[in-house]
Amino acid sequence: MTPFGERLRALRAARGVTLKEMAAALQVSSAYLSALEHGHRGRPTDGLIHQICGYFGLIWDDAEALHRLAETSHPRVTIDTAGLSPTATRLAHELARKIGILDEARLAALLSQLEDSPKKPE
Repeated sequence: MTPFGERLRALRAARGVTLKEMAAALQVSSAYLSALEHGHRGRPTDGLIHQICGYFGLIWDDAEALHRLAETSHPRVTIDTAGLSPTATRLAHELARKIGILDEARLAALLSQLEDSPKKPE
């Protein structure tokens, strides 16, 4: 499950909405919504995210948070280490190799450490 899928499922559960009901309202298939929730589909379109926000009445910060979750929820990630150090390339490969066996505590610790690191200049 992706962060976006987790949030979508929580929104549905909090409001007692079934996949079928939501799919009909958004004019998509319930199979597609299920695939989004379970991380079997990539990032939804901005249009669909906007529809979902409207469906649940999300505005301002809540809508923006859902958009951010969608941006970080593609289930297949590519890391381009071209031009970076050999250590960066090694890290990318180790993460790809071991991410499936790391427990939630270790994943959370790594994520926290990465989020606390300096941002890349734009």
